[in-house]
Formats: sequence, structure tokens, C-alpha cells
Amino acid sequence: MESEGILLGMGNPLLDISAVVDQGFLDKYDLKSNNAILAEEKHLPMYDEMASKYKVEFIAGGATQNSIRVAQWMLQIPGATGYMGSIGKDKFGEEMKKNAKQAGVNVHYHEDESPTGTCAVCVVGDQRSLVANLSAANCYKIDHLKKPENWALVEKAKYYYIAGFFLTVSPESIMLVSEHAAAKNKVFMMNLSAPFICEFFKDVQDKVFPYMDYVFGNETEARTFSKVHGWETENVEEIALKISQLPKASGTHKRITVITQGADPVVVAEDGKVKLFPVTLLPKEKLVDTNGAGDAFVGGFLSQMVLQKPIEECVRAGSYAANVIIQRSGCTYPEKPDFK
Repeated sequence: MESEGILLGMGNPLLDISAVVDQGFLDKYDLKSNNAILAEEKHLPMYDEMASKYKVEFIAGGATQNSIRVAQWMLQIPGATGYMGSIGKDKFGEEMKKNAKQAGVNVHYHEDESPTGTCAVCVVGDQRSLVANLSAANCYKIDHLKKPENWALVEKAKYYYIAGFFLTVSPESIMLVSEHAAAKNKVFMMNLSAPFICEFFKDVQDKVFPYMDYVFGNETEARTFSKVHGWETENVEEIALKISQLPKASGTHKRITVITQGADPVVVAEDGKVKLFPVTLLPKEKLVDTNGAGDAFVGGFLSQMVLQKPIEECVRAGSYAANVIIQRSGCTYPEKPDFK
């Protein structure tokens, strides 16, 4: 395979500020475990409080960026992946650039005057609650995408992956890339990403939906999607099937839905059928935290997809990557994968 940026991601680059906190901290800031939200005024003091009260780790994150980094790590092919998003001209932004370079991802960041976005990762037990303060990440504009050196990345890529979170920032950029993918018979993929995306960004999500060749998500997001669309079913297999059968803009690729359910089997819906793939279970004592597990699953999945492997191999690679990530703090990984 040519290594010139075959997989391109776009999203919100965020520096994860991760700490093990207690239930009291979640309650104080009205946070739910296993959820992701955007920071409001009332959440802003929590970043400093985390840093002063708990032992915090800084890890370059953001859902799409995590998935692309993991795909790059799994592929071990220089320059196979690219990524675009908006960071600030500050020390966190520098940290992000350094991290991406180490990961071998070809990043084209827009650099903004506002501070680099951060995401509080509040770990309680083996669950995590995410609160994103987008800041500079929120300033991505379609003009950056249209610059010849950046659009060249889009032209070269054959696969595109964008987490649903980016719908809150630049739906115009998403539409432009998804329309390009449909016109050129390339593969365009998105993630449901969070219940709030399915609820409060339903209109923009619905607009891009016909262009999605693959839809990723977890069981909570799938159920929220079902509720918002008035499907009146909580059955994840049924929901995955319905998602795969929503109208498509181009008939080149059929839509495939991939829903993870933590330790329960991965649900894959395509061609009017549902398949279940059990995941490798990890003994409880080996579990460090679940932050980045879903992103890692997608990254592993994408790494085999760009190599044109069958779907069961993609799922196996996704489960492998997620398994590695949950044994470490944040979305980090050892130097080389031992995926066979």
C-alpha cells in the first residue's frame, strides 16, 4: 500500500487532563460516569481543582486524534495517516505537535489565538467522565481545509474518519469531505460519539448521515440515537440494523454499523444481517481505565480496513487495540503492537 496519507481524520485536538477523582468530585460538578459533555460556565473551575487536588497526567487526546494515532501505531507504516484540527499557540499546542510527531501522524493543525482545547478525564473506578473545553478546537474553519496544502491531504486519502464531536465545530468541513468521498467512491466514516451529539446536534448529524459508509458508536449512544429518531426500541442489534438501512447518498458502498458494548460482543450490521463478535475479556485487576477504549477500538478497526482485511479481522484488531489501551492510563500504547 502507498504510505502517503491513506487515512485522514478531522476533529477536535484536545489535551487530556486525566486524574483519578472521587464520586464527590463528579457530584459537585454534576457529572455522570461513562459520559462526555461540553464544559459550561459551572465546569470551568474544575480544571484547576483537578490539578491542585489530584495527581494529573497530560496526554494528547481528542477522540478522532486518538483513533488516528492508534491506527498509525497498528499500521507501523510511516505517513499512512493524516489529521486536521485546531490548536492554540501555547505550551499545550506545542505538546500536541510533539506528541503527533512521535506518533508518526502527518498533522496539519490550524493554529488559533485562543488556548489549546482541554478535556478533563475524571476517572472513578474503571469508568470515566469527560468534560471538554474546546477553546481553540472550536475555531476550526473550512478556509483552513480549502488551503491547497491541506486539501491535498483530502485528495490523497482514500478513507476518512471523523468523530461526531466535530459536528459541533465545523459541519461545513465535514460536508465538504463527505461529498468528496461520495463523488470519488472513497470511504467516509463517522462516530455517534456521545448521547448529547445525537440529541442536540441531530439536524447536522442527519444531514451528514447519507454520506456515512461506516457508523461507529457504543450501546448508550445507539440507544439515544434510537430514542431521538422515535424508533421505540432499546435493542442494540435492532438499532444497528436500522442505522445501516437509513438512506445513502451514494450506492458505491453499503452502510455498515459497528456498535461496541464494553465487555459484551461487538454488534456489526450490514446487508440486513447482524453479526456478534465477542471481545477478549480482561481480568478486572488488569483494567486501569476505560478512557480512550472506544477511540482505540476504532483505530484498530481502521488499521485493518485500510489494508482491505475482512470485517472480522477489523473487529479483532479493534478489540486488540482497546484491550491494550484499557491496561494503561489514557489513550497510550507500548512502542510496537504485537497484533498477529
